[in-house]
Amino acid sequence: MTYPTGGEGDVDGPATCPQCHQPNETDAELCVHCGARLGPRGRPLPWWHIHRHLYDWTLAWANRPSASVALFALSFAESSFFPVPPDVLLMPLVLGNRRKWLRYALLCSAASVLGGIAGYLIGLGAWMAVQGFFFKWVPGFTPERFEQVSAAYERWNFWVVFTAGFTPLPFKVITITAGVFKINFGIFVMAAAVSRSARFFLVAALCRLFGPKVRPFIDRYFNWLTLVFLLLLIGGFLVLKYAT
Repeated sequence: MTYPTGGEGDVDGPATCPQCHQPNETDAELCVHCGARLGPRGRPLPWWHIHRHLYDWTLAWANRPSASVALFALSFAESSFFPVPPDVLLMPLVLGNRRKWLRYALLCSAASVLGGIAGYLIGLGAWMAVQGFFFKWVPGFTPERFEQVSAAYERWNFWVVFTAGFTPLPFKVITITAGVFKINFGIFVMAAAVSRSARFFLVAALCRLFGPKVRPFIDRYFNWLTLVFLLLLIGGFLVLKYAT
């Protein structure tokens, strides 16, 4: 398979990566430098595919001088309001410079935890402002019922935050509701730090070890792998609990 590089009539030259703009073999399907898919993309996306447009916009930051700043900002924002996960930017950065995989993973993890704290404070402040309306006007939403839900949240606080931080579940929803229910702040920060670090260091390590070929695999199967890992982890704790 041969792709044009953009020159007029040039169809037999090397394929140029649309992300990092580096040359590749003519018949290559994936860029050996950043792992992006080569070749024509097909029909343009409709304007209403907002999430995909945000995905592409985020990925475009990978080849800019301020990529590290963008990674920090994205990781921070994703933990409180932004819909695109930072893995999208973390992978091409590590693939572009594998020696910095620890730095990128640490940067991504730290920013995500800080963003989670911001989400917690958003939930805490927003609930203080609207709780009177809910208790007064929403049927069945009583202080007693709220305390019951809050107690259940407090009981499983570490695992709720850890699950959302490591798996595809929307982490921002958990960080904000954690503030609403005022779960233990120390446990919240610990669970966020452990889960976010485990996720991003795993992604960075896979990119470091296996190179560009691992990116399509992560894109396709990473969510399922995190769910399987979480089930195995919970199963192991249950075995230890009831076997002793």
